[in-house]
Parts: sequence; structure tokens; C-alpha cells
Amino acid sequence: MPDAIQTLLLECESIFRFVQKLLKQAVARPFEWRETVRQCFEIGNRSLFLICFTAFLSGVVFTRQSRPSLSSFGAESWLPSLVSQAVIRSLGPLITGLICAGKLGSNIAAELASMKVTEQIDAMEVSGTRPFSYLVVSRVIATTLMMPLLVVFADVIALFGSYLTVHTINNTSLQLYLNEVSVVITFLDIFSSILLATFFGFAIGFVGSYAGYTAANGTSGVGKAANNAVVISMLFIFIIDLLSLQIINLFR
Repeated sequence: MPDAIQTLLLECESIFRFVQKLLKQAVARPFEWRETVRQCFEIGNRSLFLICFTAFLSGVVFTRQSRPSLSSFGAESWLPSLVSQAVIRSLGPLITGLICAGKLGSNIAAELASMKVTEQIDAMEVSGTRPFSYLVVSRVIATTLMMPLLVVFADVIALFGSYLTVHTINNTSLQLYLNEVSVVITFLDIFSSILLATFFGFAIGFVGSYAGYTAANGTSGVGKAANNAVVISMLFIFIIDLLSLQIINLFR
């Protein structure tokens, strides 16, 4: 038991030093603008289709599942309002976060872990470059910036899928659907969704980078780093979502 506690404390110290180094080098010159922009493009290009496809299916499925319940109470006209609130407040950011945790988190961890175990990072340090800023900071900033944009795409596509479903069933016009959505969606809902996505992006980038940058034990460490990045990122996403819900409800 004391050994387990000691290991946990050492891991917490390592995480604290990693965060401290990340924040320090994030504001230190020179900035790795070119690598950050490249990572933003890679993250967006790598995830956009899968996120949009999943969001579209989620909008369709959620609308079809919600309709019978509302119809039983004679409130089928509330369907656009219900779906839009669920999508923008929680469903859109959560789906996007989980997909990116599985796809981007594992990719970042595996890429950095491969460089770590093959001593490429050590070679960069010997050559006088700044591998932490180039490899870690750029990826964390990229995931933090791109996640809100991906969530916006996911929300729009999910609502579009919901509209097509409602239109097919009830022949509802697009203008009527948008009017119903605009009545219930507030600025707080949009702002909290974007802010939540920003925290999701930081958590995914940080966990993936930490798991990969601190990998060890040769090639087996690459797989372990990728697995840890996915599991811990998803756990953080649910925790952040729960905490943010409690805080945002205080302002509603």
C-alpha cells in the first residue's frame, strides 16, 4: 500500500511539472506558429467527416426516439425545441469530445510515444531545438482551438438531421423549424457549449501529449500510451461535462 501511494504521489508530481512546463512554454518566444497551424489543419481535416457523419445520425436517432414520448403527451410540436436544446447544450459537445478523444487522443499519444521510445525527442534536445514546445505545446493549442469549431459543425449537422426527420414525418418547413429553435436557444447555451468544447480540447491534447511524451518500455509503451490517452481523456470529458452542468445551471 505505501508503494502504491508513493507511485501515485510521484505521478501527481510529474503531471504538475508537465502542466507547469506547458504553461510556461506556451507564452515563451519564439512561438511555433507554423507547426500549430499545421496541427490545426491535421486535427480538423482528420476528424471533420467522422464527426459530421456521427452528428447527423445522432440528430436523426434522437429526434425519432423523442417523438413518441412527446406525442403521447400531445406535445409533438415541441420536438424542435427539445432536440435543439439537447444538441447544443450537451449532445453536440459530448459526441465531438468522445470521438476526438478516441481518434485524436490516441493518435497524439502514439505519435509522441513512438518518437520517445526511438529517442527522436532526445536527439531534438541535443540538437538545440525545443521539442516540448514544438511537439507538445503546438498540439495542445491546436486541440484547444479546433474543438469549438468542430462542435459548431457537429451542432449544425445534428440539427439538420433532426430537421430532415421532422420534415419527413410532419412536413415541417425549414423556417418554422428554425423559428422553434431560435425561441429556446439563448446566448448562454451557445457560449457554454463553446466554452465546454474548449475545455474538452485542452483535456484531450494535454492527456494525449502527456501519455506519449512520458512513454517508456519500448514499443509496448506506445500501445499503453495510446490506450491510457483514450481512457483518461474520456473520463476527463465526463467529469468536465458534469462539473460544467452544475455551474451553468446556476446562471439559468
